[in-house]
Amino acid sequence: MDELTEFNQLLGNLLNTDTEIRQKSEKIYENIPLKNRIHLLFLITSDDTKAEEFRHFSAILLRRLLFKCSLTELSKHMDSNYLDQLKNSILVLIQKENLSIVLRRKISDIIAELAPKFIDDEKNQWPELMNFIYTAANSSNIELEECCLLFYFTPNSTSPSIFCNEQSKCLDFIHKMLYKCATENTNDQVKLSSIKALTAFIQYNYEDKSILKSMDEPIMLVLQITNVLTDCDNEQPLLSLIELAEKCPMVLKKNFNPMMQLCMKLITNQEYSPKIRHSAIEIVVCFAENAPATFRKQGSSFFIPLVSQLLMMMTEIEYDEEWPQSEEDDDDDDSNESHIVGETALDRLACSLGGKIVFPLAINIISQMMNNAKWEQRNAALMAISCLGEGCKKQMIPLLDKIVTAVLPFCGDPHPRVRYSVCVALGQMASDFAPMFQQQFHDKFIPSMLHLLNDNQNPRVQAHAGAAFVNFFEEAKQKVVVNYANSIIDKFEEILKLKIDELMKNGKKLVLEQIVVSIASFADLFQGMFIEYYDRLMPYLKFIIENAVHKNLRLLRGKAIECASLMGFAVGSEKFCNDASQIMNLLLISQTGELVLEDDDPQLSYMITSWVRICKLLGPKFEPYLPMVMPQVLKTASMKVEMALIEGDLDQNCENDGDWKFFELNDDENFGIRVSSLDDKATACEMLVCYARELKHGFVNYLEETVKILVPLLKYYLHEGVRTAAAQSLPYLLECAKIRGESYLFEIWNYILPNLLAVLDKESEKDVLTDMLVSLSDCISTLGRSSFNEQQMEALIKILDFHFNELFQRFRERQEKRNDEDYDDEVEDTLNDEDDDDVFILTKLVDVLHSLFEAYGENFLPCFNLLLKHIVNLATSDKPVAYQQWAVCVVDDLIEFTGSKCVEYENFFLPLLVNNLKSQHAELRQAAAYGFGVLAKHGGKNFEKILSENVPTLMAIIQAPNSRNDENIYATENAISAITKIMEFNGGMVDIDSLLPCWLGWLPIWEDEEEVIHVYSFLYQLLERNHPLIIGHENCNVPHIVSIILEVFARTVIDHASDLGQKLISYIKFVNLDESITSKFSAEQQQALKQIANL
Repeated sequence: MDELTEFNQLLGNLLNTDTEIRQKSEKIYENIPLKNRIHLLFLITSDDTKAEEFRHFSAILLRRLLFKCSLTELSKHMDSNYLDQLKNSILVLIQKENLSIVLRRKISDIIAELAPKFIDDEKNQWPELMNFIYTAANSSNIELEECCLLFYFTPNSTSPSIFCNEQSKCLDFIHKMLYKCATENTNDQVKLSSIKALTAFIQYNYEDKSILKSMDEPIMLVLQITNVLTDCDNEQPLLSLIELAEKCPMVLKKNFNPMMQLCMKLITNQEYSPKIRHSAIEIVVCFAENAPATFRKQGSSFFIPLVSQLLMMMTEIEYDEEWPQSEEDDDDDDSNESHIVGETALDRLACSLGGKIVFPLAINIISQMMNNAKWEQRNAALMAISCLGEGCKKQMIPLLDKIVTAVLPFCGDPHPRVRYSVCVALGQMASDFAPMFQQQFHDKFIPSMLHLLNDNQNPRVQAHAGAAFVNFFEEAKQKVVVNYANSIIDKFEEILKLKIDELMKNGKKLVLEQIVVSIASFADLFQGMFIEYYDRLMPYLKFIIENAVHKNLRLLRGKAIECASLMGFAVGSEKFCNDASQIMNLLLISQTGELVLEDDDPQLSYMITSWVRICKLLGPKFEPYLPMVMPQVLKTASMKVEMALIEGDLDQNCENDGDWKFFELNDDENFGIRVSSLDDKATACEMLVCYARELKHGFVNYLEETVKILVPLLKYYLHEGVRTAAAQSLPYLLECAKIRGESYLFEIWNYILPNLLAVLDKESEKDVLTDMLVSLSDCISTLGRSSFNEQQMEALIKILDFHFNELFQRFRERQEKRNDEDYDDEVEDTLNDEDDDDVFILTKLVDVLHSLFEAYGENFLPCFNLLLKHIVNLATSDKPVAYQQWAVCVVDDLIEFTGSKCVEYENFFLPLLVNNLKSQHAELRQAAAYGFGVLAKHGGKNFEKILSENVPTLMAIIQAPNSRNDENIYATENAISAITKIMEFNGGMVDIDSLLPCWLGWLPIWEDEEEVIHVYSFLYQLLERNHPLIIGHENCNVPHIVSIILEVFARTVIDHASDLGQKLISYIKFVNLDESITSKFSAEQQQALKQIANL
């Protein structure tokens, strides 16, 4: 048997449904030398005597193989002559007349994959390809024209780059094809390929404004072609427009009106198929999300019809008579239904365009719908209210009382679907408007939901009433709920008992699952007060945990496990201790073989989080369980996520499977990730963080394995939660490592550090980045001056430099948007949110600098010099106040931790401190005042003059009107502390005797605890010396002194047991206080005095 025949047989085995045969063949295939594989795959693809299926398969394998190989790798296995022969043979093959359309497209994919390896901006090693493209583009062969278009959008390739510096020729070709498709009766596939080619071209060149300026006419042609194709129920051109609206919205700006007219035509006409209407909605919403200012400015004529159509689409709901009793919560399965599409679109539109536009239009229509005789209209109105809260919060708050009053009567609506939607609406408002909703409407919400919990004939309604309680409890205060607690628990227990009986009789569990979650939420809210109900409810939970062992009850058991642990956490270890051991033993049955947990078992995440709660309660007593608990946690944290590559269209089961998320790679391939396993992995990682934090010594034996699992997950880009947990674990892992000694500590750190540095300048998610920076700061604080060697410090400074540059670049971009022609108030709100995000990142960058200054002191200055330009930039007056504040904070650290060496930077920081001390912004005054304090304490005698010169300014801050209000209190207390430090450490040019009486009159202080400690320590020193200006003539100041000491004890700012606390208590006990003095103290001060007397 010759090589080609054997290979042909091997391909057949690769398609075999027998797993063993297929896997054995895959190994043989992978071991074939690269050149041979490419050669054989091309031969079979070219051979028109072979079955079409084999030719398609070999073409797919050839494309995948070329995708994996760089030109360097190809050149290692094949000489240039062979590569030239391969390129030419492929061009000959694609032009053969007897090729099927499908095979010709797959060959186009191969060319598009191969071309970027030979053509880039520097060189063109495949001129024959360019000649073929331009020849084919001018031919009359429609299939070849389409193939040329395919080069532009083949997935996994950088196809547009093959045109190097000839982008204008590329655009001319696409424009010609679009014009031809719009004006001639061309093949639909060619029309679609033209649109896809333009879409790919625009995305590739989106940063080139000169090219984008020439897009207006091509986009108009796209809209014309789309109009034709959608009439034939072809949604593909709409999908391309969705891509543009999402990724390149401004290219549609000049054609906004025709685009909207086309979309509204499709949305409003119910004769179009749902997929066409839904895609048209997606175009509109994507554009609104990605170019909201343009939409607001140009789209006013579309606002009313658009909102109206979305609300009407929400009425397109079919009612199944079995729905109220259905056990399956099929809301996710309905995601492609028109009423869900309309609801989701309205929510997104409100968030993007803002409530100022959307809410007045929506509420007028909703009011009419609520009074409609058709249940579909009433249901849609309630669901609309539930989805508007996030985007229309400001507009809804003033009307919330009227809205709630209008919604409540529907709790008695005759239709169960409407009653269900009341629960959704009220529950969502409880989340969106918390805690105000709970405070204002508890007397309406709680009785209404308790009433709906009685709806035993309609379990779906009943369950959602329980779910609404969860939303309500999450943000409620105990005092709001306490008067209803007995009624709530009575009803919950009644339902719990009833539904356990139903489960035993007929297997119904929907409401039972929900009421268990509702009880858990109530326990989490009530904490210690829950002890009154603990003994009533815990037996039910233990019964479920012990008996719900059937596979279809795993989710119920998981929720019962969570509920029991939350109840235990609420009442504390003393009450929960006995049950904790019993519950742990029940859970660990799963680990000892009597129950086997599968990787996708829904109990898994509940068990892992419950173990952690129990761990926190039991503390060291939990250590005996670790050998049984840790294997499952480590296994879950280290598991590889399931992925799938699916060829062809996804079936309905795939699309509706909430465990999986699919991404379309191209027209006939989809990539899937099992997201539920990702969430379990993240949960397990979070639990490892908790064990390391809580157990320390008890966790040491698992440290090394945990480090090897978590540290590589810093770059686990499939899930933010996994990366966050990995980052958060690092300082706790180091604390555990300390237990085994310094050598082991640095062995662990030397493994962690390269991994951490490798991701710090690549992390794109701001929330994860800030967690990584926090972790880095904490690690530096743990390790001190031994944190970095010279090369590592250099790498870190480059990373910090990168993030400061990125910060300023984003700031410049926001300033440009403020000057944009479409700028409006809503844009400013968005930009302010982005400002806040960046300020948060800035605080963490400054925290890293703080840790470095604290660890290295003056030795950090050479590295700091490389970053000084950024601090100077932060401090300029054109930057936001928060930027300026953090610049001053860096200066404060510079002074505090480098001492007299800071004099080298005085030309920069002295004007900064002096100017900000006079700022109209309290936060700048506070930071500058703190700076003068540390300058007095650490700067040395060189600064005596500047300190004395600024005492009057500090006094002006203290004595200003409203100096003690919430806005100014921190600036005031820091100014008092600064004067304290000047008098104590650097008062050579200050008249201390004239200051002391004023200073005593400024006390007490209590907000800034760090400064309280220093100020009261200085006070005690003066008292210890019996300083006459403090004690006063004939001890006249003593009552005031005692009152200011009692004030900090009353406010629990100073701990009784602390060294300073003990000193102050001894002074109070030493002073003779008669009733004439103590009666003038406040009630809180008198109570503090009684506590001291009893110590």
